[in-house]
Order: sequence, then structure tokens, then C-alpha cells
Amino acid sequence: MNFRNVVADDLKRLIQLENEGFTKEEAATTKALKQRIEIIPDTFIVAEENNKIVGYINGPVISNKCITDDLFASIRPNPNIGGYLSVLGLVVAKDFQHQGIAGQLLNYFENIARQHARFGVTLTCRDTLVSFYESHGYINEGLSNSIHANVTWYNLVKEL
Repeated sequence: MNFRNVVADDLKRLIQLENEGFTKEEAATTKALKQRIEIIPDTFIVAEENNKIVGYINGPVISNKCITDDLFASIRPNPNIGGYLSVLGLVVAKDFQHQGIAGQLLNYFENIARQHARFGVTLTCRDTLVSFYESHGYINEGLSNSIHANVTWYNLVKEL
């Protein structure tokens, strides 16, 4: 498994994976993914197997401990140090799930956060994924204020 920063040519495959991993209402738009590729390639990591993208993780650095819905529409470049590294998307292709790739992507992301003196990694997830993130050291901080896609989300944070 190879991990690397995203490049513009990855967009088509990333859109496929995004739409495979999320409902239509939850999925990032092509415009949003393109914006993330352009603005935060330093925190947009893809996992490759035999030169094929099989997963990715992405998100900007934010000053708040918890994700807010405005991040799904617009982001800014990452500051050099500080803040929380947020996870806006973590997807692994269906054929590659249950092989530890999502955990490896989280670990890679956490190491990026440590290298830049971030306070932690923060994310929101559905109730069905809370135990997955808890098994990777994330703390469930309760219900999120997010109304993204009219889903009930939970705040999970891993302090570093």
C-alpha cells in the first residue's frame, strides 16, 4: 500500500469513491472535491494499490474542536501549525474494505497532524461508525450540531 498527497489527475477516481462511500446527500460535490485538491493537498491523502486509488482521507485544519457545516462548502488553506485537523471524508473502495486501510489512513493523517503541532484530529460520523473510530483512540464527544444531509452525526476527537 502506498500513501501520497492528492494531485489534480486523481479527481475522476475520487468522485467515484466519494459517491460509492456516501449517500447522494452526504457526498461532496465535484466542485468541493476539486477545491480541496487545489487548496489543501497537504491534508488530502490517497491510498494506492498497484497504482490504483483504493481510498482516501481529507480535511482542512480548523480552529474549533468540532466540525461545522460550513466546511462542506468552503475551505481555506491550512495554517502551518496549531488547530485541529478535521476529517471531511474517509473512504475505502468496497473491494478493499475490512483490510485495515481506513485505520492506516487515519494513522497517516494523525502523523501529519503531529508533524504540524496540531491539537488533535476531529471528525463527525454516523452512529454505525462510532465504535470503529473509538477502536482507533477517538473519543465520542456526543451529538454534533451538524445538520449536513439531515443525518444525526456524532463528534469524535483524538487529542494528540
